[in-house]
Amino acid sequence: MDLPTIHTNIWDAVIAVPSIIVLCELVKWFTKIPHSWIPTLANALGLFISIFISHPNDWPAGVFMGFFYGNAAVGSYAGLRTAILAYRQKDEALSKS
Repeated sequence: MDLPTIHTNIWDAVIAVPSIIVLCELVKWFTKIPHSWIPTLANALGLFISIFISHPNDWPAGVFMGFFYGNAAVGSYAGLRTAILAYRQKDEALSKS
């Protein structure tokens, strides 16, 4: 069994992952989806984008990269949110002293 050849390019980092973050935020704002379902939504969007747009002729690569897109979006969002919250707490602690 041959493993799929996967080409990572600028599309992955600059367009696909931020697009998934934005789409997930829009879904959270306009629906009452439980926050615990957001990672599943991100993976579904990642799979859709990867299979049908990025890698339409290479199904194994599309599936692999779809999970990559979804999980990269979730990780990027979580990391950014944690950093912002930590910065705000630090700023509040400094203003109280």
